[in-house]
Order: sequence, then C-alpha cells, then structure tokens
Amino acid sequence: MAQNTQRPLSPHLQVYRPQLTTVMSILHRFCGAALAIGTLMVMWMLVAAALGEGAYNVFIWFCGTWLGALMLLGWSVALFYHMCNGVRHLLWDTGRFLSIKGAYRAGYIVMAATVLLTWLAWGGAYMFQLVTFYSGVINGP
Repeated sequence: MAQNTQRPLSPHLQVYRPQLTTVMSILHRFCGAALAIGTLMVMWMLVAAALGEGAYNVFIWFCGTWLGALMLLGWSVALFYHMCNGVRHLLWDTGRFLSIKGAYRAGYIVMAATVLLTWLAWGGAYMFQLVTFYSGVINGP
C-alpha cells in the first residue's frame, strides 16, 4: 500500500487563521524567554554596582546606547505583558472569561494594560529624571 506523502496528515498552519488567543499564547512564551535575557541584564547591573563605580558606569553607558535602551524597553514590555497575561490565566482558572467573546475581551484588556503600564513606567522614570536633574540645577550639587 503506497502512502501519499504530498499532503499533511492533519490540518496545518495554512488551514487555520491566527486567532487572538493563539497569538497571545505564543507571545506569552516569547516574553518568558525575553524576561530571562532581561534578567541577565539586571544581574549585570547588580554585579557592576558591587564591583564599583567604573563597572557601573560601563553598564550605564550601555543602557544609554540604542541597543541598551531597546533591550530595557523590550524587557519592560515583556514584564508587563507576561504579568497581565498571567492574571488573565488566573481568571480563566476561576471560570471567568472562558467564552470566545470573554477571551477576546480579556485579550484586548491585557494588550491595553501592557501598553498603559509600560507607558506609565517609562513616563514615571522620565519624570523622575527631570525632577532630579532640575533639583540639582536649582539646589546645586
């Protein structure tokens, strides 16, 4: 009996349209990996701070480059997305948002909360930077 190897054994990616829940599940896993890489950066900061001013200044210099800033932004987005999506999963465990409409609503809430929390964190850091800079200028070193 010859077997036809030209067709897939089950429906494949070409058959299914990506759904919000599918994309969010993949992003959740991707963000988990990004958090692991970002945690290495946090460890670098802690070790550099322990080693002294010179090592810490190298870390600060790297964070000021476009790559360092992009990595910090990506890490913060991954952190907030992973956290919000984890809360969504906890709500699912209690039996909430299990309908298709509810799952989509919760998904959109997760995305909006991720953007809002990232914006608040970076905006807060920027405002803190401005306040400390101008308080140093006004009050002196």
